[in-house]
Amino acid sequence: MKIFLDTANIDEIKEAIEYGLIDGVTTNPTLISREQKDGKSFSDIVKEILKTVDGPVSIEVVATDYQGMIDQATKIHNLGPNAVIKIPMTLPGLKAMKTLSEKHIPVNCTLVFNAIQATLAARNGAEYVSPFVGRLDDIGEDGMEIINQIRTIYNNYSFKTKILVASVRNPVHVLRSMIIGADVITMPYDVIKKLAMHPKTDEGLSKFLSDWRKVAPDGSFPI
Repeated sequence: MKIFLDTANIDEIKEAIEYGLIDGVTTNPTLISREQKDGKSFSDIVKEILKTVDGPVSIEVVATDYQGMIDQATKIHNLGPNAVIKIPMTLPGLKAMKTLSEKHIPVNCTLVFNAIQATLAARNGAEYVSPFVGRLDDIGEDGMEIINQIRTIYNNYSFKTKILVASVRNPVHVLRSMIIGADVITMPYDVIKKLAMHPKTDEGLSKFLSDWRKVAPDGSFPI
């Protein structure tokens, strides 16, 4: 399962790359709006991310009509070869997905909240489908159950669309995605950092270091 970072913050992206933790990036209008400071434009931010990331970068259109989506998707696609177009799950969005897939422009279908929507996106050639599990949890549903349903359907009909688990809130979402067999998961940087953490790891390291001070009181490594 590939790990994507859900951000538009270039410092977070660079740090995650240094740790070897990410295979790509997803953005959205909300994340980009947080980074529009010091005179940086939307285009400036996107170009920097595309240049920094050695992997797919999902960038969302903001048009809601078919032709507007196609026009914006074409402009985004021209910004870099690793740009992936995020298209919302709507009827105009489905039409745009079909057109873009026929032009071999990769699409990430976003704002997916049930397995039927995910199936329609796959039928229309989406490269990725992004079910929002955290937002389903917020309204009392089991968000991860949709991932299980989509995996079953895609396996049944040999769809090649990749399941990209989105709206991830905690490491439990990550674990369940791995068990189910999701293709990709995207998450904020604070969740990515939590994946490497466990209180027993901290406890064990503290004990080892305490014992080492008995071997080398000055803390040196005498080899």
